[in-house]
Amino acid sequence: MDFLFLERMNIGIDMMGGDEAPSEIVAGIDQYLKVGNAHLFLIGQVERIKPLVSEWNLPADRYTLVNATQVIDMHDHPTRALKEKPASSISIGFQLLATEKIDAFISAGNTGAMLVGSLYAIKPIEGVLRPTISTIIPKENGSTGLLLDVGLNSDCKPEQLNQFAVMGSVYAQQILGIENPRVGLLNIGEEEGKGNLLAQAAYPLLKENKHINFIGNIEGRDILVDKADIVVCDGFTGNIILKMAESLHGITRRKGIDHEYFDLFNFENYGGTPVLGISKPVIIGHGISKGRAFKNMILLAQKMIDKDVMQMMKAEVEA
Repeated sequence: MDFLFLERMNIGIDMMGGDEAPSEIVAGIDQYLKVGNAHLFLIGQVERIKPLVSEWNLPADRYTLVNATQVIDMHDHPTRALKEKPASSISIGFQLLATEKIDAFISAGNTGAMLVGSLYAIKPIEGVLRPTISTIIPKENGSTGLLLDVGLNSDCKPEQLNQFAVMGSVYAQQILGIENPRVGLLNIGEEEGKGNLLAQAAYPLLKENKHINFIGNIEGRDILVDKADIVVCDGFTGNIILKMAESLHGITRRKGIDHEYFDLFNFENYGGTPVLGISKPVIIGHGISKGRAFKNMILLAQKMIDKDVMQMMKAEVEA
């Protein structure tokens, strides 16, 4: 692959990832190009992408087509697929990211393959025990918070929760604009000493951590109100909360309940979730993402590059 890589912000997009790829991705790119300034690398089967970019009349100087003849399907085994499909859009995307041809990589494709690629093609920040993924939590007062981990680490150690709090604090400051984010440990009671062995061991680490604003334990009823800006927990618990929260938007739509608060649970508002703790921005989107979600994923990647979020996390973890 020989491309001209200029000194500019370059964001790679897996054009084959998602239930309605590549058509909805091109729709999202069209929306992004009206407001964003990055150059986009469209990675996928060129014979399917070319007619769409022509149909949408995308400006040719704003994107580069990168042919990828293979596709990692949703049902493919993540590790095996990355090894057996080196010409896939996800594999090539990580190759470009690892060799600094692009500054960030986005996909709504096989989540497992994206996570495996993040962990092994793009190395973790030095000192990070385990990278994590988070989700935006809409609060009752209209503000947003952050919940992590939400599925990458089903079983966690106390030291990992402590690092999640540090990385989440950097993300909340730089991306959500929260100056001094309050960190809460998800537990079954507010009192110190409550909870399972993980929560009991994590509490003193968080309490002694001078790089975060730890406010103590919070309970499930506190997640959607303005009590904490960052909620840390193991990925098993976090994923259950995430899936339940996602269902709220669908239930309200089916029931005909029209309220601006429940609209905040529409994942398309936020696009996707970044993998925190690796050296370069990787954004993972929902498989059912449509144009607006892809636009917001690209905007998130652009903001993470602009703010140099990964370097800030590195500095905080080292400290």
